[in-house]
Amino acid sequence: MDDSQGGRSARRDLPHPDVEEIDLTGVLAALADPARLAIVRAVAQAPPHGLACEAVGGAAAKSTRSHQLKVLREAGVVRTTPTGRHRMVTLRSGDLEQRFPGLLRAVLAADPPRAVDDASHG
Repeated sequence: MDDSQGGRSARRDLPHPDVEEIDLTGVLAALADPARLAIVRAVAQAPPHGLACEAVGGAAAKSTRSHQLKVLREAGVVRTTPTGRHRMVTLRSGDLEQRFPGLLRAVLAADPPRAVDDASHG
């Protein structure tokens, strides 16, 4: 095996908190942002292998999408795994269920946030 490929692959691995390190405050803070919540909803509906990072975050700039995914990853909500030239994003539903039973199901079952209609407030 070529050492340069092994090194490059190792550099692409991203840190994820262990299950026991996932903090409720961090998870709730990550899920409080509507854009991140939308990402979590999209990943929850994705195939079992997840979504490519490029496919999440809608029309957001790449830097914004990267930041949102980093916040979710560091909070322990998603796992980002290098796969070929892409990074796949999956929901850590089993880990979250182990730490905080029912939390993720409740969040995903809740109605999505609605945009405020200025006309209805007049």
